[in-house]
Formats: sequence, C-alpha cells, structure tokens
Amino acid sequence: MMKEIKGKCGLLSHLGTTSSPEIEKRIEEGDEYAKLVYEAMALSVAKHIAALSTTVNGKVDAIILTGGLAKSDIIPKMIADRVEFIAPVVVYPGENEMDSLAFGALRVLRGEEEAKTFVKVEGKI
Repeated sequence: MMKEIKGKCGLLSHLGTTSSPEIEKRIEEGDEYAKLVYEAMALSVAKHIAALSTTVNGKVDAIILTGGLAKSDIIPKMIADRVEFIAPVVVYPGENEMDSLAFGALRVLRGEEEAKTFVKVEGKI
C-alpha cells in the first residue's frame, strides 16, 4: 500500500506522467486539466511555505525552491507568485540529494560529525 501511495499518486495518478516537460507541453497545447493539476500542486506548495513561515514569526530571509520541479518553466513562477510577499524566492534547479548524502558521509568519516542512528517505529507512517 505504501508503494502505491508514495509512487503512484500526485502528478502520475492525475496525468499519467511525472515529466514536467511533457506536462508543460500539454498545457501549452491547451490541456486545461493538466493546467489545473499544476496550479493545484503549486497552491499546495505555497500554502505549506506560508504555514512554515509562521515558525520563524515571518522573519524569512529567502524561500528556496529546489528539486526536479524547480527545472520547470511554470511551477516556480506559480509558487513564487503566491509567496514572494513573504520573502524573495530563489530557484536552484536540480536534485542534489545524493551529493548531500555523500558529503554527510564524508563529514562522518573525517570525524567532523557524529553518525546518527534512526530507529523505525512500528505502526507509524
């Protein structure tokens, strides 16, 4: 069930793909449903950004958009239009998760940081 929830929902379940170039081409060709799904996703991200800004009492220096969808020509603008009143929006396209993991392991090997052990809690998602 978790595989279904994590891997086959969102863009894939609504549009049959997670490829932003493909979805954006569909939007350019007039696919109103694809545009609606993209707008809904951007709104959801913007709402989460706004909610998280309250944790620092609104004192946000910048909002950083990163990951695969930051390469999109449409999504970052849709999000920025809704949240740039909070702080400047900076877009760093790309997925750097593997680099971050490698650099973290390197810090542990160099003794600059202590390795952490995470314990799975049964019955929790």
